[in-house]
Amino acid sequence: MTTGTPRPPIDTSRPHSARVYDSLLGGKDNYPVDQAVAQHLPAEAKAGAFQNRAFMNRATAWLAGVGVSQFLDIGTGIPTAPNLHQIAQEIEPRSRVVYCDNDPIVLRHAEALLISSPEGATDYVHADVREPATIIEAARKVLDFDRPVALSLLGLLHFLPDDQNPRAIVRTLAETLPAGSYVVLSQGASDVNPERGEQGAAEYGKGGIRLALRTRAEFARFFEGLDIVEPGLVTAPEWFRGTPAPQPEESGVYVAVARIP
Repeated sequence: MTTGTPRPPIDTSRPHSARVYDSLLGGKDNYPVDQAVAQHLPAEAKAGAFQNRAFMNRATAWLAGVGVSQFLDIGTGIPTAPNLHQIAQEIEPRSRVVYCDNDPIVLRHAEALLISSPEGATDYVHADVREPATIIEAARKVLDFDRPVALSLLGLLHFLPDDQNPRAIVRTLAETLPAGSYVVLSQGASDVNPERGEQGAAEYGKGGIRLALRTRAEFARFFEGLDIVEPGLVTAPEWFRGTPAPQPEESGVYVAVARIP
């Protein structure tokens, strides 16, 4: 977070996806409007929030373990321990992490994201994913874009409908990264339990939040030109590398990690 970043007012009259996510995880940094959406979502939404978080933990640990020491996390959400930098720096203390989100409440809690190891660094950028050039310009102050970077957008793509061209956003971000970098994505599925998916989209819609669930094939298009690593494009509980396999469970969240060739 750039020192002196103005703190915009928090609109508590409308729900925000980051605060709904916080409510689903049992957090306290949300408001009645966010809780109302979360309470009416199907049970799968809560399970998906925890599955998405657990996937982040496993993917970050694996990336740090194979030598990645720079991370750009967009759509960070409200801090929930362990945060990405804590996982990465436990394995590689020199890891440098830049977080980004557009919710003012995340900005107000960003100090929790800036407690870095002495050898590493963390920073926070208050910006919208639909402004990739702004994010990259700010991230360059902390990250060395001549070395591999792990770019993650977790729990975010399904809040970017196709008319906002999310594939172009991901492509623009990925094209700024050098070979050997990684892209880590998750996406709510429309073809795992369509009825529950439609219910969730309707509840978010009542709060003015557009939900864009996608099929497995549609999600795969985000990785065109990239090399998806094992175990491939799978549901969140099915993704693990070098860690004990999670207990099998149903999931409506697709995930994948891909290497930039």
